[in-house]
Amino acid sequence: MKNLFKIVLIAVSLLVSVGVGFAADVKVTSPDAKGAVKSDGEGEKADAKAPAAAGQEYVQGKTADAKASVRATLVDINTAAESELKGVPGIGAAYAAKIIAGRPYANKAQLKSRKIVPSVLYEEVKEQLIAKQPKK
Repeated sequence: MKNLFKIVLIAVSLLVSVGVGFAADVKVTSPDAKGAVKSDGEGEKADAKAPAAAGQEYVQGKTADAKASVRATLVDINTAAESELKGVPGIGAAYAAKIIAGRPYANKAQLKSRKIVPSVLYEEVKEQLIAKQPKK
């Protein structure tokens, strides 16, 4: 819960720093002698979820951007160096060596069919891989 609060605070501060404001007026409240919250009568009551929801949209947008950038940088299993293959999450030195030893591949699904990588790992990394064919 604390981490979510920190993320929302960071997202809101980022939005404010780039000039995106919230269109809600916040109602100023203060506790009375009994601890109950009372209003001073200034402004409109704001939707308490508005800043959090906007912050969550921002964080979700960043996640979507990250996924798009991963897709933009596909790793070719037929030509990639070991270091490039190890840059794909889930592929370590052993799998990278097996991928290189099994070249060439007609398609990326051969990593699974030739049992170079387990099916579970293939399903996780298939969106980040490609098997380009050399020009004839």
